[in-house]
Amino acid sequence: MLYSNIFLEPSEDGITTLTINRPDKLNALSVATMCELDDALRCVEHDSEHRALILTGAGEKAFVAGADINELVEATPLEWKARCLRDQAIMRRLETMPKASIAAINGYALGGGLELAMCCTLRVAAESAKLGLPEVKIGVFPGNGGTQRLPRLVGRGRALEMMLTGKWIDAAEAERIGLVNHVVPQAELVPFCRNLLKAILENAPVAAALILECVDVGLRCGIEEGLQFEAAASAAVAASADRAEGTRAFLERRRPVYRGR
Repeated sequence: MLYSNIFLEPSEDGITTLTINRPDKLNALSVATMCELDDALRCVEHDSEHRALILTGAGEKAFVAGADINELVEATPLEWKARCLRDQAIMRRLETMPKASIAAINGYALGGGLELAMCCTLRVAAESAKLGLPEVKIGVFPGNGGTQRLPRLVGRGRALEMMLTGKWIDAAEAERIGLVNHVVPQAELVPFCRNLLKAILENAPVAAALILECVDVGLRCGIEEGLQFEAAASAAVAASADRAEGTRAFLERRRPVYRGR
């Protein structure tokens, strides 16, 4: 598929960069952009060429500054619900991929942009970044997972304050409350994300994928179901060639060579 609104750039080390490319619109999420994003995420998920993902926005002003409001002004309630369900499914695809992803937040991450960033495994923000869910200021509220993911990341009280006031926060505050993992200078943002993913990719792919799945199941279903799933996943990883290689390498005092099997 040829993309007009995004760039998908694989690299030799397996770390793919997906860039929302509508800088003149602050990388707002139009219907066409979301369709392209869905296709790109399917490609990343299923193609072994892509081992990990950096998600960012074109330019230095915005990661993603929200939905394209021009497309929503005349939407009927049924059209609005259909769009929410479609966009939720696309973002859920990103959240549940068995590959690590990092949102490189290079500017405004507002509304749907922050909702998209929250679906990534980790978030790293430039020092100048601004984050928020300001939808209430235009008479709506976060409908692409914001009401569900933000409380899980920062706690109920902080999440409600952000959503009910619609106020933005800066990168330092986002790091303080746990919304982002790291804050770095703008020029170091993508290199920092690449190095973080390289550290993740040094480890066993089978175990890493199951960690991602275990955390998702536990947060979705609760601790009892999560513990049961964790035990089953532990048995599965024990049967993997990666586990055999990792334990042998540890005993032989050498670096393991993982095959993702």
